[in-house]
Amino acid sequence: MYTYGFEKLEVWQLARRLVKDIYVTTHSFPESERYGLTNQLRRASVSISSNIAEGNSRSSSKDRARFIEISYSSLTEVLNQLILANDLSFIAEQEILDYRRKIDELANKINSFHKSIVAI
Repeated sequence: MYTYGFEKLEVWQLARRLVKDIYVTTHSFPESERYGLTNQLRRASVSISSNIAEGNSRSSSKDRARFIEISYSSLTEVLNQLILANDLSFIAEQEILDYRRKIDELANKINSFHKSIVAI
């Protein structure tokens, strides 16, 4: 089976793992949040890896860079929503700290990837 270029990117692989973690975490959110914070967190996390994949397929550096910027924006959206989930006691303090470490690592990878594209 053919492996697409984005599948080989460490940044995409980290983003993909974050999606899985978010889905597992939001599974325990209150039922009343199904169409609220649960849905928002899931969509924003999926957007991170989706924009990395789509950006990687673009032929111009400018297009690729723009999609990576959107990916970073989605990552900050996820962090904001996780902070809110912590404020609402949907996730524990330790869990938000664990997520912050993952998000910091992914943010650094996204920024490095963006710099490598812009430098071309």
